Amino acid sequence: MPQKTESEKSESSFVEMRHIYKTFNKGSVNESVLFTDFSLSVRKGSFVAVVGSNGSGKTTMLNLLCGSIPVDGGAVFIDGSDITALPEYRRSAFIGRVFQDPAAGTCPKLTVLENMSLADNKGGRFGLGRGVNRRRTDYYRTQLEMLKMGLEDRLTVPVASLSGGQRQALALLICAMSPIKLLILDEHTAALDPKSSETVMELTRRFVEEKRVTTVMVTHNLRFAAGFGDRLIMMHKGAAVLDVCGEQKAKLGVKDLTAKFDEISIEVGNSI
Repeated sequence: MPQKTESEKSESSFVEMRHIYKTFNKGSVNESVLFTDFSLSVRKGSFVAVVGSNGSGKTTMLNLLCGSIPVDGGAVFIDGSDITALPEYRRSAFIGRVFQDPAAGTCPKLTVLENMSLADNKGGRFGLGRGVNRRRTDYYRTQLEMLKMGLEDRLTVPVASLSGGQRQALALLICAMSPIKLLILDEHTAALDPKSSETVMELTRRFVEEKRVTTVMVTHNLRFAAGFGDRLIMMHKGAAVLDVCGEQKAKLGVKDLTAKFDEISIEVGNSI
């Protein structure tokens, strides 16, 4: 990770997107300008819920933070370090991401034990020796017990045989096994049944609180957006049309968010 410079440090911000520009299909008939001078600042330890209609810029914002796509202009900082030019694989050393697809955060053909062993060695060196450190098995089992899903008794089972909720819980746990500066939750309950969604969200709450990790969660579930985190941002056409935190956020309910969506819909001619 690049070294910080004093001029880049910010006492109030831990994650920053400064004056971001992003256009898709530039120069073609399908050109779409999404971000124009967009800025975002997130304090250390904050849990930010992000909602918005399709095409509002939610997922693109996450991809720019993680380095999945490059910015056209502007800069991205984490903990005062400019990571704008850093490729995605290097950002993964300090950014953990749980995707919407339960299959995306783990290696389905490998066992639970093998997945945890890979995560345990994140950032380390891999040679031609054994990929699994059996001496760490008891530690892995203890970590899995905290999920309260019975996975501690399924260490030798391929991850592909687990339920979606179990895989997402495992993906969260894997994120926790190495120190990260930022946790990205990309619709991580969208593909789950209601009961599994509730379970994973409670695990998320506990994980964020215990690790005190700065978190940005994109979700379409307005109840989760209102009930989790200390800050809520509503995106529309590449801009934050609502940004509340603290007591103001705590007073928000699903009806308030729905009303805001309706207000935007009327303003733009029912286009969302």
